[in-house]
Amino acid sequence: MPVIGVLALQGDVREHMRALGEAGATAKPVRRLHEIEAVDGLVIPGGESTTLWKLATAFELMDPLRKLIAGGLPAFGSCAGLIMLADRLVDAAVGQQTFGGIDMIARRNAFGRQVDSFERDVTLRLAGDDDADSAATPFHAVFIRAPWVERAGPSVTVLGEDNGRIIAVRQGALLATAFHPELTPDRRVHELFVSMVKGTS
Repeated sequence: MPVIGVLALQGDVREHMRALGEAGATAKPVRRLHEIEAVDGLVIPGGESTTLWKLATAFELMDPLRKLIAGGLPAFGSCAGLIMLADRLVDAAVGQQTFGGIDMIARRNAFGRQVDSFERDVTLRLAGDDDADSAATPFHAVFIRAPWVERAGPSVTVLGEDNGRIIAVRQGALLATAFHPELTPDRRVHELFVSMVKGTS
């Protein structure tokens, strides 16, 4: 059973840990470099991306996490985590930095402010192109002050869109969603990430 850390600086840490456990992984909160180096994969939860950046800087994690992710550490980011995995940002805070790893441009707060948060069914392609039934199954997505992917590079696979806006992507061992799958009982996104960490997907 893979051990997956949830970056416990802020955000939906407990919700991700519960989802990972139900998806077949051992989950543990991590916030120090030695803890992160001991896990098989890392979840970067939602929260506030500028706060995540500042806390990661305070914990001296920015450069080490960039190197770990670039070196192949599987990582999954939801909402603010998507922003932190983007190589480039639109509407970034002054001086804001990311861990990077996914060749994409992310737009912060693209769907609006907190009061503009919403839920709706979206179509995700999580099981591969050959599984039409899974590809057509809706996923109830929770968007909270959500970003979207403004542009994805040629090495990025788009897993989901909402009204033409890219909301889920994968590049190699990296996965990102603009929404919060940990806030619903549907575990398919977490199951996909667990399979990525195992090297079976």
